Amino acid sequence: MSDQPVLHVKGGVLVGPRDVRDELWVVGGRVSYDRPTGARDVRTVRGWALPGLVDAHCHVGLDAHGPVDAETAEKQALTDREAGTLLMRDAGSPSDTRWIDDRADLPKIIRAGRHIARTRRYIRNYAWEIEPDDLVAYVAQEARRGDGWVKLVGDWIDREVGDLSPCWPREAVEAAIAEAHRLGARVTAHCFAENSLRDLVESGIDCIEHATGLTEDLIPLFAERGVAIVPTLVNIATFPQLAAGGESKFPNWSAHMRRLHERRYDTVRSAYDAGIPVFVGTDAGGSLPHGLVAAEVAELVTAGIPPIEALAATSWSARAWLGRPGLEEGAPADLVVYDEDPRAEVGVLAAPRRVVLNGAVVE
Repeated sequence: MSDQPVLHVKGGVLVGPRDVRDELWVVGGRVSYDRPTGARDVRTVRGWALPGLVDAHCHVGLDAHGPVDAETAEKQALTDREAGTLLMRDAGSPSDTRWIDDRADLPKIIRAGRHIARTRRYIRNYAWEIEPDDLVAYVAQEARRGDGWVKLVGDWIDREVGDLSPCWPREAVEAAIAEAHRLGARVTAHCFAENSLRDLVESGIDCIEHATGLTEDLIPLFAERGVAIVPTLVNIATFPQLAAGGESKFPNWSAHMRRLHERRYDTVRSAYDAGIPVFVGTDAGGSLPHGLVAAEVAELVTAGIPPIEALAATSWSARAWLGRPGLEEGAPADLVVYDEDPRAEVGVLAAPRRVVLNGAVVE
């Protein structure tokens, strides 16, 4: 028996949406459902336990102006940890955050490398800004640097058009996605508008971020191909403010952004109803603060996704999609404990009672 203290979680352990156990033990930093023998130092936590929450779209090491220093990145990660987010898919960052992997007290990160955007077609200081002939090479580079994901900027405002438009020709996208898959990486893309989606999905993309441009004719294609979406509704809520700021210079773009915002809930609900996988992501780390995962779950419920499915989108289903364990026997003990059953009221997520990371209770 290890001398490390044993944690005993009692009450309701949500191994799955309907797989509830009375208790869980943390021994040597890992989950166990067998009572340990000879444990001398046992700490008991009572409540409802979930796997550590997932933010499938955030940016550690990034703020509104570009890369940040390590101290700021650490604060971002700690803010997410305090909110119960213990697994993040970093959907693009110019900062090197590999040092976080050596910190047992910080959430785990799955990186997508740095954004890849068209020249002068994205936020300054965020992305590699390149032309289509270089897309395959940069995708290969970021596939090797990341943790199994690559992030493209699929559309952005085209100043000559005065509205959102696709960043890449179809043939460049096809070749780039094929190269990423050859290297074992999945590909996702930032997409606000409608007109970049068909080419990306038919070229084999794995996920679309934001996906506000989903329409009735595109939804069956997404469902057939199994392409997931991460709606980032807490970010989409900022569209009216963005539209107001650009209205005098780009009125068509502003009107388009307002339309996308107005139909956002219908878009997400239609995607869910069609069987498209939907996951929780906040887009924290650009202009938004970290720690918003509970707010995003609430937004999915407002859109019409059943509460237990919105909960799954930040816990069991999200972890399976990202290839990371939940509360299985022997898994790293990353879990969050609440006073009440979050399946009955997702608002509970905003107030974790205890956060346990790598088997250690976060004080």
